[in-house]
Amino acid sequence: MILLAVFSAQLAHAASILVWGDSLSAGYGIPQEKAWPSLLGKRLAAEGYRHNVSNASISGETSAGGLARLPEALARTKPSVVIIELGANDGLRGLSLDAMRNNLDAMVKLSSNAGARVLLVGMRMPPNFGPVYTQKFQQTYADLAKQHRVALVPFMMEGFAERGSYFQADHVHPTVEAQPLILANIWPALRPLLGTR
Repeated sequence: MILLAVFSAQLAHAASILVWGDSLSAGYGIPQEKAWPSLLGKRLAAEGYRHNVSNASISGETSAGGLARLPEALARTKPSVVIIELGANDGLRGLSLDAMRNNLDAMVKLSSNAGARVLLVGMRMPPNFGPVYTQKFQQTYADLAKQHRVALVPFMMEGFAERGSYFQADHVHPTVEAQPLILANIWPALRPLLGTR
């Protein structure tokens, strides 16, 4: 009984990381245990962190959908860190970038007000969307990170976005082989948010 009580207390004090994204974080088309949030959980354990990773990402999610779902998730998981990886579907559907910005802004505020540190993960749009749209889309993440003084990964696919072998047949979703590369892009910005082991 004493050991059980100690173990329960340790779980109660374990910090939680909430991954709040779309198909790029949900592990679309690949085994869930191979997706980068699962790899993150393994890396945390290997490096002595007691954080739990809660991956609540949904394929096809937009920033509006993420905002609508977030309050319940924050109340349920009580995360110490929220990784927000949303906006790609807004861009691919040509949705309003002002609305996307407002939704991301609200999610950052909700997460911060809930006591969580925030990591904003950016994306980029293909050039066929036009230079004005693609630049404004990309800049949205940088502007929000600066405004709220939160951590930023400018582009989660940095270093391999142009390499077709790292993408599935749809040319959109990363393969199993790309997942460690995504984590490698995210880890340097996430590490300072974790606190002590």
